[in-house]
Amino acid sequence: MGFAEQQQDVPGAQTLMKPVPDCGERSYRGSGKLTGKAAVITGADSGIGRAVAIAFAREGADVVISYLNEHDDAREVAEFVREAGRRVVTIAGDVSEPEHCRAVINAAVAEFGKVDVLVSNAAYQMTHETVEEVSDEEFDYTFRVNVNAYFALVKAALPHMAPGSSIIGSSSVNSDMPSPTLAPYAATKAAIANLSASLAQLLGPKGIRVNSVAPGPIWTPLIPSTMPPEKVANFGDDTPLGRAGQPAELAPTYVLLASDDGSYISGARVAVTGGRPIL
Repeated sequence: MGFAEQQQDVPGAQTLMKPVPDCGERSYRGSGKLTGKAAVITGADSGIGRAVAIAFAREGADVVISYLNEHDDAREVAEFVREAGRRVVTIAGDVSEPEHCRAVINAAVAEFGKVDVLVSNAAYQMTHETVEEVSDEEFDYTFRVNVNAYFALVKAALPHMAPGSSIIGSSSVNSDMPSPTLAPYAATKAAIANLSASLAQLLGPKGIRVNSVAPGPIWTPLIPSTMPPEKVANFGDDTPLGRAGQPAELAPTYVLLASDDGSYISGARVAVTGGRPIL
């Protein structure tokens, strides 16, 4: 299908993308699957996190929107949550810092008194054609945003999670089919899948479920802000379905894993890849 060649500065803004991603703003219809739950979602200003926040609110959840610095995008998502009749907290900052991860959870507890659902979704990636292009600082930062933050969020949230709670890590098709030009990112996504599987076993006796979602190529601000324009133009065309996915197409999977409908799903890595197989 193809997109126009385009590029943005990291972390990218949803409103500047052509076309603007579909995060379910006009299409998602809730049915009360998360009524009364309190959810924390990182990277919730745009892309997959935005779609998840909108879906969770329309399913009845109150939502904490954690984001880096994309204030306009975050305000839009917050308004969608309010329009759904739910409470919302927005908190900006870098989840690569453990102190900020704790602040995100503290904000949820201060407002909602609990954490029922934790979605660790914020991520960093950058395309590089050679190993030499990847600085030590970038390699470290990629792991701190994608993996260390997940651990810090879980550790902070656990005292406020009751039996029936759900933790979801955003992994990737790269966890199983690593792209050579996204080597640090791909390694973190494999780590997220493995950490989720370990946590599922550790936390199962507490009645807390842990899963990961492995998206394929999804049209989010991460793409034009971290890939060269020529790769953006044909992003997702090589999938069996012949196109990139939209964030709205991920939201129902997160809803399932967060809701009581997924009460016996734990330790899973759910593939939403447009046909690319994950072992």
